[in-house]
Amino acid sequence: MRIDEHITLAAMVGIDWADTEHEVCMQASGSSERTTCRVKQKPEALVQWALELQERYSGQPVGVCLEQSRGALIYALSQYPWLVLYPLNPHSLACYRKAFRPSGAKDDVTDAELLCDFLAKHQEKLHAWVAEDPETRKLRLLLENRQKLVHDRTRLVCRLKAILKTYYPQALVWAGKLTKPMAWEFLLKWPRLKALKRVPKNRLLQFYHAHHVRRGRLLDKAPDEIRQAIPLVTDQAIVDTAVLMVGTLCKQLQGLQPFIDEHERQIEALYAAHPDNHIFSGLPGAGPVIGPRILVALGTDRKRFDDANTVQRLSGIAPVVERSGKYTWVHWRWAAPTFVRQSFHGFALHSLAKSLWARAHYNLQRDRGKTHHEAVRSLAFKWIRILFRCWQTRTPYDEERYIQSLRRRGSSLIPLIDQCLEAREAA
Repeated sequence: MRIDEHITLAAMVGIDWADTEHEVCMQASGSSERTTCRVKQKPEALVQWALELQERYSGQPVGVCLEQSRGALIYALSQYPWLVLYPLNPHSLACYRKAFRPSGAKDDVTDAELLCDFLAKHQEKLHAWVAEDPETRKLRLLLENRQKLVHDRTRLVCRLKAILKTYYPQALVWAGKLTKPMAWEFLLKWPRLKALKRVPKNRLLQFYHAHHVRRGRLLDKAPDEIRQAIPLVTDQAIVDTAVLMVGTLCKQLQGLQPFIDEHERQIEALYAAHPDNHIFSGLPGAGPVIGPRILVALGTDRKRFDDANTVQRLSGIAPVVERSGKYTWVHWRWAAPTFVRQSFHGFALHSLAKSLWARAHYNLQRDRGKTHHEAVRSLAFKWIRILFRCWQTRTPYDEERYIQSLRRRGSSLIPLIDQCLEAREAA
């Protein structure tokens, strides 16, 4: 991220966050004296403490260094304009601590002092936290919460699949995809093979028709397979407990899905109304989820990043190069926000089916011996440069225009692009 212009601070504050109370270390500018105190994690206590700082320093800016970049404390303090918040990566604080305490000794009070010290001595290297506009912030939180709910659904589906394999593996085919409501209703209706075999064929077909299954294997083969099927196990202890667990998981999935749907409805509405929608909605492969994720990854503050390289590093797409003498090691960037990394990686992957140059670049990397994910990351690296330019100029991406630019520059991708174009026309 860019380094902010120097802000003259009346005082520097370090806060070590905790669930119940925070250790605070404070130092006035121009003074070497530091004071410590504790502030409870209660709205009343935080408000009183913030107002005391305003009164003590006559409303002048007070820098607050803390390890959170989001969460209860930073959200609570962000509403006071006289507090300038400086989030510090916990790993940076840990390394700073080790510089003075190689033994690894750690204490909340000491961490608050180190945060205060870091801000006092290295303010020019820190980036002041600036809240995004309400629409973008809400969209980001909806997307992140939706992802968590989808992960919860995946976890439940994996457990459901594992249980079915122990006593009722045929249901994995007859119920359909376990991530769909039809499968949950199927298993709640017929959690045992014995009960399913008694169901008349016309009733089974009615069930499939009600869930919009009009043709395919389920209609053609499932009725006969069910009639001829035999149970995997007959031990009632196994079957009875498995049936109870299957019902429990299906009910949980049924209860979870409406909230995923509601998140998606709100995401769609916010994304459609967002002023930057026109930049990202036409990206190849960026659907109703990936498009908004790219939008919030960049945000709306055009001064947030110096250049595309900053985005590549921050997102974790750019690799890390370590050199020492004749030794060079290029490796995966471990310290990166997972949600942002996945956003760019997912977009690059989905663009393969929609963008000729993206498919050509991926094929070229694979021909050079790169693994699938290495090739996708390389593609994401290229995409970030394009997206950053579109974002900065508020210009929608134009595939044809970019390919013509590659032709004018004599890019090595052009022969591969032509091959992809011929293959697409032949298909």
